[in-house]
Amino acid sequence: RNSYQRPSPVSRCARMGRGNVLRLGEFVYNELMSNYDSIPDTLAHIEQVRFFLGITINIFLKRAFLHDKSKLEEPEKSLFDKYTPLLRDTTYGSYEYNQHLSEMGAALQHHYAVNNHHPEHYVQGINGMNLFDLLEMFCDWYAASKRHADGSMVKSLEYNREHFEMSDQLFEIFMNTYHEINLHDF
Repeated sequence: RNSYQRPSPVSRCARMGRGNVLRLGEFVYNELMSNYDSIPDTLAHIEQVRFFLGITINIFLKRAFLHDKSKLEEPEKSLFDKYTPLLRDTTYGSYEYNQHLSEMGAALQHHYAVNNHHPEHYVQGINGMNLFDLLEMFCDWYAASKRHADGSMVKSLEYNREHFEMSDQLFEIFMNTYHEINLHDF
C-alpha cells in the first residue's frame, strides 16, 4: 500500500512560491465554492433587511404620532383656526390660496421651522430632505388634497413639481407611489 498523501492545497501553495499563488488560490476558491450553500447568507441578509425596515417603521410611527402637533398650540392654533376653512375653500396653489398663506405670516413660518416634512424647513428646499421627510411630505400633500372640494393629488404634485423645483425623477417616484397607494382598498 502506498503511504503517499497528497499535500493540501494550502501547503502546496506555500511550497510553490508567490507566482503560483493566484492559480492555486483559484483552485482553493473553486473547491470551496463548489460546496457553497447560499441559504445561510441569504437568511442573514433577510434578517438584516428586516432589522432596517423595523427601524424605518418605528421612525414613521413616531412621525405619524407627532405630525403637525404644532398646529394644536400657539403660535399656530389661532391662525389655523381662522385660515384652515378659508384654505379648504380655495384651489391649492391659486392666487387666493397663496394670499391666505402669506397672511398667516409668523404662525406659518413657525410651522415650517418646527416641521421638517416641509421643504420650507430647509435652506435647500426638497434637496435638503431625507427619505423620511419626503414620505411624510407626500402623505401630508395627499391628505391635504382630500381636504379641498376640488382637490387632486395629481394636480398638487404637478403644481409642487414646479413650485419646489422638484426633479423629474422625484416627481415620477411620487406619481408611482400615488398609483401604488390607489391600488389598495383602505
